[in-house]
Amino acid sequence: MIVLEQVSKRYRSRDNQSWFTAVEPTSLTIRQGEIFGLMGYSGAGKSTLLRLINLLERPDEGRVTVGNQDLTALSPADLRRARQNIGMVFQQFNLLSNRTVEQNVAFPLEVAGWDKQKIRERVAECLEIVRLSDRSQHYPAQLSGGQKQRVGIARALAPSPHVILADEPTSALDPATTRSVLACLEDINKQFNVTIVIVTHEMSVIRRLCDRTALLHEGKLLEVVEVKNNQIHALSEIGRELIRED
Repeated sequence: MIVLEQVSKRYRSRDNQSWFTAVEPTSLTIRQGEIFGLMGYSGAGKSTLLRLINLLERPDEGRVTVGNQDLTALSPADLRRARQNIGMVFQQFNLLSNRTVEQNVAFPLEVAGWDKQKIRERVAECLEIVRLSDRSQHYPAQLSGGQKQRVGIARALAPSPHVILADEPTSALDPATTRSVLACLEDINKQFNVTIVIVTHEMSVIRRLCDRTALLHEGKLLEVVEVKNNQIHALSEIGRELIRED
């Protein structure tokens, strides 16, 4: 479903005198229907790598293919259309405060030009999936953190994407709420065979949710490991440190 071929990303330093490498040349293959983790310490390049997948960050080098479509070769208009197949869930929810829950979920469908009746039907379906039908007319300020994140998941799911990218979706949540959000993502994966890529610094999230995970450190891909029966066996020293700290 997702193939990254030697993608890299650098940024200029604040004084414009030097460059900082956020992601070293990295290649990854993520299978259709799997839940794939991007794991590492702060500054490992996890979020940057995630944003390279939908070209919110354009790679300096390399190629990004999603669903057999080379995103790096698309025109701006074609890229906007391709992104309709890639949902995004953010750490800080990124909900529109002046819109109701229903209107927030409808937003990407409005942008895509859906018919109003189809929007209403799809929004109702998505709110049912994340168990928030009774909050459809509430505003974000009236919701708990976990409810806000589930609205974010419903919004990402609304256009029926093939891929959902989740950037630290549980880092601002308490443990019980985290479990409910992870269960929601797991249900969506199983029900719709949506490929999910999740950034986290919590090994417990990887154990609970992922089929495989990439271990990253200082912009480098150390290894990709299988998660079997909540067990992970890393070969790299830093990978073993990450597992031990859980």
